[in-house]
Amino acid sequence: MKTSAFHSFLSILFCSCLFSLAAAFSPLQAQTVSSVTQNVDKISLAGLSIDVPIEGKFVEKEWEALIKSYGKVATGRNGVYKIPAAKVAVLSSEPLNVASKVSTEKNKATIFLAVDQGSGNYVTPGNEMYGDVEALLKSFAERTQINYDIKLANDSYTEAQKKQDRLTKQSEKLVRDIERNKKEKENLTKRLEENARELEQLQRDTETAKTDLESSGKDLETKKLALEEAKARMPK
Repeated sequence: MKTSAFHSFLSILFCSCLFSLAAAFSPLQAQTVSSVTQNVDKISLAGLSIDVPIEGKFVEKEWEALIKSYGKVATGRNGVYKIPAAKVAVLSSEPLNVASKVSTEKNKATIFLAVDQGSGNYVTPGNEMYGDVEALLKSFAERTQINYDIKLANDSYTEAQKKQDRLTKQSEKLVRDIERNKKEKENLTKRLEENARELEQLQRDTETAKTDLESSGKDLETKKLALEEAKARMPK
């Protein structure tokens, strides 16, 4: 019963955290995708760029997972990813030459994506594929925001669970300490009672010993007088 109630509490807490975080970090409804030119490995490339205003390292991991799903990454250092024959189904059934660079800050990441349809024909405004690349970036940003919200809610839930476990252990320890204290009190009470009985017995024994001592003294005096009388009857 207690376990079920505890799980229910955690479920409510998790949902509460999720809704609170979702309210605080609402989906990116006004994302702006820009057409830019950027240096990637010292080569100037035309492409599209989007800012994702959440933890930069988290965005980079999400983007790396997505970009690697398109094919084997030729280079992947310093936020640069190149896939010579990328299979991006949402853009084309034909292989594409894809290059990307992620620039991260503490609370933001900028994703740059250059798509070459072949022979250096990069997607730019006016290209028939531009809207699809733009939609790809926006979709990624929205999905990443949701995943980040889930991460924050999960972190909050995990922390709450750890706190609950810690408080439960503390409570259980207090119960054990109380039981131990009760037993110690019982033992002390028992010892005090035994001590009181022993003291009473010692007091009785002391009185008995005092009486015996007085009686013995009188008997000794009587025996002494008898001895002296016996000696007095000895012929001189």
